[in-house]
Amino acid sequence: MITYIDFLDIGLPTSSGTVTLGSVLKFIFILSFSTILAKIISIYLRRSLKNRVSKDMGETIIKLLYYGILTIVFLSNLHLIGINPSGFLLAGGVAGIILGFASQNIVGNLVSGVFLMIERPIKIGDQVQINDVSGYVTDIRIISTHIRTFEGLLVRIPNQQVFTTNITNIVGHPVRRFEYTIRIRYSDDANAAIFLIKDLIDKEPFALLNPSPSVFVNDLADSSVNINVRIWAPVNEWFGIKTRILWNIKQTLEENGIEIPLPQRIVRIQTDSKKVPEELMPGKEIESVINYEERVLA
Repeated sequence: MITYIDFLDIGLPTSSGTVTLGSVLKFIFILSFSTILAKIISIYLRRSLKNRVSKDMGETIIKLLYYGILTIVFLSNLHLIGINPSGFLLAGGVAGIILGFASQNIVGNLVSGVFLMIERPIKIGDQVQINDVSGYVTDIRIISTHIRTFEGLLVRIPNQQVFTTNITNIVGHPVRRFEYTIRIRYSDDANAAIFLIKDLIDKEPFALLNPSPSVFVNDLADSSVNINVRIWAPVNEWFGIKTRILWNIKQTLEENGIEIPLPQRIVRIQTDSKKVPEELMPGKEIESVINYEERVLA
């Protein structure tokens, strides 16, 4: 009669010894226990590193530790299922070379993912622009990088494409500049407009003094005097201060009688003076000239 223990001892001969059902179950138990233990360690480590390192660096450390534990446990217990670790590594190396040639894109993404984690041009939570995709980095994985666009869409970009293209990290520097072009009439006082704009900037608490803001006449256009405004602000306050100051400039200039002019164009029609009606003689309003032109064309 075969007992339960005898049943577990029934096995198959292999190059590394006899594999029994008990050793297979032991291998599965050790691997399962190690997976649970690795997850517990990852959770504890994530809490410990929360206020000590950046989020992306902490996630990188946790992932390396998690997969490192599983790899070490898996390789060190292969003898339980009759596999020689050295032979397994050799076979894995050969298989890796074959798979490398068969899937170059996957290997390229894997290598690029490692370099992204080492170089760290972007971090989780950064606002970036990669090719034509703009948004927030939500995750940097081994194969791909995930970006949530400003419209709320999730975009997955292969790491090889991320690593080999131009990356614009909008929040990579702590301060950022924005600028406007404010148009005023030629009849308005440009010095007064510049004074009012500078006064508004001085009252804004998030407008940086170093680098200092600048307000100056940049161009004498066809129908306006163009004033250029350049302001530096903390990157996390950049959008709010940009929209707020622009609206304040418009209201302040209007309250002081300084207007933004509409585009103007003078149209002159040269024709025989004998056939021109009296209202279109020199010195009359341009509206009459335009109306006459419409009647002629009609």
